[in-house]
Amino acid sequence: MERLLRSLPGVSGATQGDNGQVGVIGGSVEYPGQPTISALAALRTGTDDAEALVSEEIYGVVASHSPNLLVDRFDGERFEGDAVDRALELGEWADALVIGPGLVDADPAAISETITHTDVPVVVDALAIGPGMEADLSNTVFTPASEEEEWITEEYGSIETLSKETDAVVALTGDVDTIVADGERTINETGTSALTVAGTGDTMAGIIASLLAQGMNRADASELGAWILGKSGELASAEYGNGLVATDVIERIPDTLH
Repeated sequence: MERLLRSLPGVSGATQGDNGQVGVIGGSVEYPGQPTISALAALRTGTDDAEALVSEEIYGVVASHSPNLLVDRFDGERFEGDAVDRALELGEWADALVIGPGLVDADPAAISETITHTDVPVVVDALAIGPGMEADLSNTVFTPASEEEEWITEEYGSIETLSKETDAVVALTGDVDTIVADGERTINETGTSALTVAGTGDTMAGIIASLLAQGMNRADASELGAWILGKSGELASAEYGNGLVATDVIERIPDTLH
C-alpha cells in the first residue's frame, strides 16, 4: 500500500486542476445527500474540484449542503433524455465521473448511454449498476454492495466473469472487501463493522473517483480506495464507535493519507 500512496501527486508546486476534477451524477428526493457524500469524499482524497449534477427538483437542497462543492442541475425530476447531454458535458470537464449515488428512477438507457459515451473513467455505483451493465464497461469501476452484487451474478454468474468479459474493475465492499480486475481477486481487510452505516458506499465511490482523477489506474485506485475507506473508518470508529456517520469517515481521510 505504501507504493500506491507514494504514487499520489503532492501539493508542492501544484496549481488548481493538477490533482484532478471529479463529477458526480446522482441524487433524488429520497436520497439528496448521496452525491454530496461522494463529492466531499473526492475532495478529502485530494481532488481539486468536485461537481454534483442533480435534478432541478433537488438542486437547491444539494447546493446548500457545502460551500466546497460545485453543483449544477438538469431539467426535470428524472435522469433521462436531455440530462445525458449535460452529463456528457460534465464528463468533458472532469477527469473521472461517479454515476449512481441516490439516483432513483433514472432511465436505464440514459445511464448506459452516459457510461458508454464518456471518455474519462466512470465509477458506477448503487442504482446505476443494474442498467450500467448494458454499457461499454472498458473504462469503469463498479462499486457494489452485497445486494447489488446479486444483480451482477444474475447477469454474469460472478464478479470475476463480469471483469473478464467486459474489462470492468469491481470493488465489492463487505466484511472483507474484494477487488477484481481482469478476473483476478485481491482482498482488503482494513475497516470496522461500523462501516455498515448509510453513505459509506458513496464515500468509497468518491474516494476511488478521486484517485482515478489523480491519474491512478482502475485496479490500483480500487485497491487503494478500499484501504483508505477502511483505515478512515477505523479512525472514525475509535472516536465515535458504532455511532459514526459517513461524514465522520470522510473527515478522517486526510489523516489516513498523511
